[in-house]
Amino acid sequence: MSISWYPGHMHKASKEMAKLISQIDMMIEVLDARMPLASSNPRLRELRGPRPCLHILNKADLADPVLTGQWLAWFNRQPGSHAVATDPQTSLKTADLVRHGQRLLQQQGRTKPKDRYQILIAGIPNVGKSTIMNRLLGRKVAKTGNEPAVTKGQQRIRLQDGWYLYDTPGLLWPRLEDQDAAYRLAMAGAIRNTAMEFEDVAFFAAELLQREFPQVLRDRYDIENPPADVEALLTLIAARRGCLRKNGQPDWHRVSERLLQDYRSGQLGRLTLERPPAPDSAPPPG
Repeated sequence: MSISWYPGHMHKASKEMAKLISQIDMMIEVLDARMPLASSNPRLRELRGPRPCLHILNKADLADPVLTGQWLAWFNRQPGSHAVATDPQTSLKTADLVRHGQRLLQQQGRTKPKDRYQILIAGIPNVGKSTIMNRLLGRKVAKTGNEPAVTKGQQRIRLQDGWYLYDTPGLLWPRLEDQDAAYRLAMAGAIRNTAMEFEDVAFFAAELLQREFPQVLRDRYDIENPPADVEALLTLIAARRGCLRKNGQPDWHRVSERLLQDYRSGQLGRLTLERPPAPDSAPPPG
């Protein structure tokens, strides 16, 4: 199955963002710390152009802290880029955001005499952008939820004197050409459940976990030797977690939901699914 999800409100939001971008001084892109590349929207890079960007690696509490540090260093080596990590315990404050913004703008010679700046904050669905917004401002200004596509339209918010923030809906892009990345996004919950096949994504997740994190499967599901065959692995997980039909056969939908929920909620541990490229490779997107 090929994963693709680009509902009408995203198309509309993308067009509105294109009209707004000429007024924007810098961009904030919220990324998933477990998969910074897969969660970076190429449409945002295209719209941003030469403007500086603050990358927020959110959900860092679900990611490997060592790899998060490596990702931060990688993004921070790029011109016009700065990166910070956030989670529920280490949320970004308004003063921090303005300080990072001032430094990025000064580095590019984009400071203004009247110090009036417009910032656009964007990211893929369900990456935690609305939660970050609410914590930044100390009040609820954006809807939050466990399903993607909660925010539907733009809003302009005053951060402090001279600094204004435009919030936007979570955006994917029309063609998810890298299907490996698309499946990782589906694992993380960036694709609406009704737009994907749970069993298909769970088989991908089980294969990835068996290949890269076999100890996690041993610890979480009490499987001494995780089988290489994905169907056999999911059958064992179904038996361990009671996801069986009356005839004793696996309930594929239930075990798929259970595996994906365990990953999304951090029950499998702090797992980062992408490693930063070597320092001498091409720069990161954004």
